[in-house]
Amino acid sequence: MGQRRAPARTAITQGRPAPRIYHLRQPNVARMYDYLLGGKNHILVDREAVQEAIRRVPNLRLMARENRRFLKRAVRYAQNLGVQQFVDIGAGFPTRDNTHEVVQQRDPSARVVYVDNDPVVVAHGRALLAENADTAVVQADLRDPDAVIGHPGLSAMIDWTKPVGVILVAVLHFIPDSEDPHGIVTRFRSVMAPGSCLVLSHAKRNAETTHAAEVWQQANAPGVPRTVKDIARFFSGFQLVHPGLVPVSKWRHDSQRAQQIPFLGGVGLKHPEASHG
Repeated sequence: MGQRRAPARTAITQGRPAPRIYHLRQPNVARMYDYLLGGKNHILVDREAVQEAIRRVPNLRLMARENRRFLKRAVRYAQNLGVQQFVDIGAGFPTRDNTHEVVQQRDPSARVVYVDNDPVVVAHGRALLAENADTAVVQADLRDPDAVIGHPGLSAMIDWTKPVGVILVAVLHFIPDSEDPHGIVTRFRSVMAPGSCLVLSHAKRNAETTHAAEVWQQANAPGVPRTVKDIARFFSGFQLVHPGLVPVSKWRHDSQRAQQIPFLGGVGLKHPEASHG
C-alpha cells in the first residue's frame, strides 16, 4: 500500500498530514507495485510508468517479487516467536501471499490489520476481506503514527500490550527525510510490547535504484532510496536478528544462489527484557 507525497513538515511535531488529492492521470505507487507483482489493480498510466522503470532497471519486477517473498518468510519467523497479531502499514492492494493469508494458514485465529492512506486501496481491501473476522483494513497515514496507533478500527483488533508484528515493507522509501521517517519508526517502537517484531525492507541507494527513482518522481509518492547506514538506523532500539540487514532475497533463504538485489530487509526484535517504551 503506497504512501503519498507529503508536504514539507514533520507529521510528529506539526500535526496530521494534509489531506491528499488523488489523480487518475498520475502514476500511483500502490497500483504500480500491484502491476509489478502481477495484480489487476492498475491503469494505463501506472503500466506505462512501470514499463519505463523496467527499461531503466530490467530486474525491477524481480525486486518486487523477492520483497514479497521476504515478507512471507519474515512474518512466519515472527509467528515462530509467538507473535499472533500483525499491523501491516502501507500494504497496498491485495495480490498474492498477503500477510493475513500467510499467518492465518498457520494460525486461523491470528489477527491482521492493514493500514493505508489511499481510500481506493482501503475500500478494495475491505470489500475483499468482509467475511474475515480476524482481518481489518483501516485508513490512516504512516506519517501520523499516533493516528495509526490510536485508530479505533486498529484498537479493536490489536492489543499493544502483547507482542505485535509491525510490518513496514517497501514503504519507508516513500517518506522523505523532511517527514522524519526514523522518528516515525521510533514512535511505533515506543508502544510495541517486549517480544514484538519490526519487519522492514527498503530500497538501497545505488545507481540502479537512483535510476528507477527518477520514474517515481512523476508518481504520487517519489521514491527515496537510502544508504545501508540510514536503513540500519530504523532498527535502533531493536535486536536485529540473524542474518541482520541483508538483501531481501538472501534473508533466511534456503538457497545459496539467491540473486543479490539492492533491496534490503531485516527483522528487529524488541527484547523481552526491554522496558515498554
